[in-house]
Amino acid sequence: MADEMPAKTHGVGVFLELRKRLQSGLLIVGKNVAKDPADVVVSGGESDLNVRTPRGELSLTLPAGVSFEQGSCIPTPAGESSEEELHFRLRIAVGRSPDEGTSDSVMETLRVKETYCFYCQGCMTRLLEDRVFKRVLPLPNGNWNAIVDEWCCHPDPFANKKLLPRAEDCLLGDSFILLARDGSCDQTLTQEVSPVGAVDSQDPKKACRRVALISCASCSSVLGEAVAPETLKLYITQVVVEPAVGDRKPEASLNRSLFLEKTVAARLLKLSNSLTTFHFLVQTPDGKAFLLIWLLNSDSIMASVPEKCVSDENPSAARALKLLYIPCSDADIQQREIVASWEVNAIGHPVVLPLKVCEELLQVIDDSNSALPASMRCMRSYEVAYLRV
Repeated sequence: MADEMPAKTHGVGVFLELRKRLQSGLLIVGKNVAKDPADVVVSGGESDLNVRTPRGELSLTLPAGVSFEQGSCIPTPAGESSEEELHFRLRIAVGRSPDEGTSDSVMETLRVKETYCFYCQGCMTRLLEDRVFKRVLPLPNGNWNAIVDEWCCHPDPFANKKLLPRAEDCLLGDSFILLARDGSCDQTLTQEVSPVGAVDSQDPKKACRRVALISCASCSSVLGEAVAPETLKLYITQVVVEPAVGDRKPEASLNRSLFLEKTVAARLLKLSNSLTTFHFLVQTPDGKAFLLIWLLNSDSIMASVPEKCVSDENPSAARALKLLYIPCSDADIQQREIVASWEVNAIGHPVVLPLKVCEELLQVIDDSNSALPASMRCMRSYEVAYLRV
């Protein structure tokens, strides 16, 4: 149960957010679970936190190296939410865990002179057999072509030229990898030319772009594009990459929503650290803005338990990114002004994903928002969500 997002509910029973850097945390208990602060008793120790209420006792497993400081939990004002929620502040002790800083994302997995197999994340069909790369190189970030003129004293030497991999190259983009196509995927991949985006009514000369979509032959999931006749562009949200070890088959694929959540969270965290940016603009391959994301905290540990589950579950609190977001298409007047400001001032670092994946990601984020206490769902004109790492 620890890996499943809590069901959509307006009756949050217990919510916990711990901040590793601050070594403190916020505990929220719904009034349907406990009416008075005296009804809530918090205890725990190394890697566990117990919350006893009239509804029952909830035991939360904390990440390795995190422990609750006994006697540190005190009630705090709940403000406008006092009729629905009880708020508490607490202290934690934080030590370094053995797996801290590790990642199982595709970008962190690939190494030169190792043998890998690529699988469809949807059905775990093996797509590419025993790939060995002599070079694994990062591509320039998403804005590189737009700023070449700022750095060159002569005409752009890269204009209208694509950076393509050689036969034994693997090129890493922000949200995709580029590989040379070989005969091993002729039976596992299908290709279909399809339009991306709509014709611009303001500029009829701006034709709809057509791309060659690459899909899994077994389940028809779109995996990426053929950016050149012999080059595959595979999105990291669509494939699983594992070292090829004998005849070992990969474990069953993760729940799709959880895989997408963890993959995107790992990339946002990596990009934030490497580019020193906290603003991301999720957009479709035709450049249309879909979602604004403002990475607020990267050191959060959170758990959200519906009131109906308080007495019969022992969930785990997980590392998560706390973020603010605005869906571009459903924005209200104030939010549309923010969206326009981000686009005009190029505030967000672009993260390109297929339209269907953008929609899936928004659903994951919306589900996270719905699982939060009412007092935690909004911050000014932004909505709040967590992505588990």
